[in-house]
Amino acid sequence: MSLNQTTLPNGFRIVTEKMDGMASSAIGVWVNAGARHETPQQNGIAHFLEHMAFKGTATRSSLQIAEAIEDVGGYINAYTSREVTAYYARVLENDVALGLDVIADILRNPVLDPSEVEVERGVILQEIGQALDTPDDVIFDWLQEQAYPDQPIGRTILGPSERVSAFSRDDLKLFIADHYGPEQMILSAAGAVDHDKIVKLAENLFGDMPSKKLYQIDSARFGGGEFRQVKQLEQAHFALGFESPGYRSDDIYIAQIYASALGGGMSSRLFQEIRENRGLCYTIFAQAGAYADTGMTTIYAGTSAEQLPELANITIDEMKRAASDMSPAEVARARAQMKAGLLMGLESPSNRAERLARLIQIWDRIPPLEETVAQIDAVTTGDVRDFAERMATQAPAALALYGPVDAAPTLDDLHNRRAA
Repeated sequence: MSLNQTTLPNGFRIVTEKMDGMASSAIGVWVNAGARHETPQQNGIAHFLEHMAFKGTATRSSLQIAEAIEDVGGYINAYTSREVTAYYARVLENDVALGLDVIADILRNPVLDPSEVEVERGVILQEIGQALDTPDDVIFDWLQEQAYPDQPIGRTILGPSERVSAFSRDDLKLFIADHYGPEQMILSAAGAVDHDKIVKLAENLFGDMPSKKLYQIDSARFGGGEFRQVKQLEQAHFALGFESPGYRSDDIYIAQIYASALGGGMSSRLFQEIRENRGLCYTIFAQAGAYADTGMTTIYAGTSAEQLPELANITIDEMKRAASDMSPAEVARARAQMKAGLLMGLESPSNRAERLARLIQIWDRIPPLEETVAQIDAVTTGDVRDFAERMATQAPAALALYGPVDAAPTLDDLHNRRAA
């Protein structure tokens, strides 16, 4: 495997990794323009624009965009997160030039036809409605809003219906003008790729883009708070979040290993104690999410209204217990799971291309895989216990509850149990 990076004179960055034995290529452009880059009035527009990119360009209709890729057996898609919007395709080696041409076309030449804006507005409003009808989806948006109040990073990616209902073609064009400059784009490719050929293609497709002033985002501030919505559902949904490290922190691997040992699998503490031993729920897990400058360790569970208080209290007790008796065997298992997940994921060209783009976005370099593995291996039981102590007793927290949650403990109740 060979890793290569090039930056064009206008700031457009290219990173590729050739994977021996592959017949296909994963290619895409990651744009540093997600929900975090929106003003309050723009909330949801990054996601709206992602949809509109596929609705036609100056040279291709929406059907022709799909046919161009699917006629050669490939696929094309996109997604919006809080920090990036990604446009990507998977094609065979001989079709890389075609794939990049289509991606460049939808990025640089979207028509944004007003009639298509109205059509896609309806689609997105349906998507918002579907999310609101999915308790174990919407509860994470509410948790995010409590964790980062009155900040772009705390707002939803889809945006509120009233904002989406008001976006115009001019609003979309303004967001492109502000955020879709060459310095904000990273072309990443993995699999059966030739770096020099991709650089030449990128020069032709993106090299004439004028440089733009980079948009400066505000640093995230974890606030914390509680949101609960009482509704007659079969289950009570419980999401508890704690401030934890971002990607650039030295503690990011400690946080991820801690979350894995606490609630990352069937052998984890929360799963064994709350589901297996006590039968209080079907689903419970912990995960350590991260952004460039902040992160949140989240615990989620769905249970009955009657059992929710016990589940919440035991969750806090297990967090406190982890600070004192997290064992070397548990830490070793979590390290192994983390390394295996990383290495297995890198067998996929799509996963590898995404990882390369994110690393360039965060650090502007690609740390060697051996360096990452060494950092995971360097995490000790003492490190995890110290981190568990901070999570259990000191870290700011946020709570979201949905369903029959009238009798659920408050965030203050849980703080008191943490301090007991």
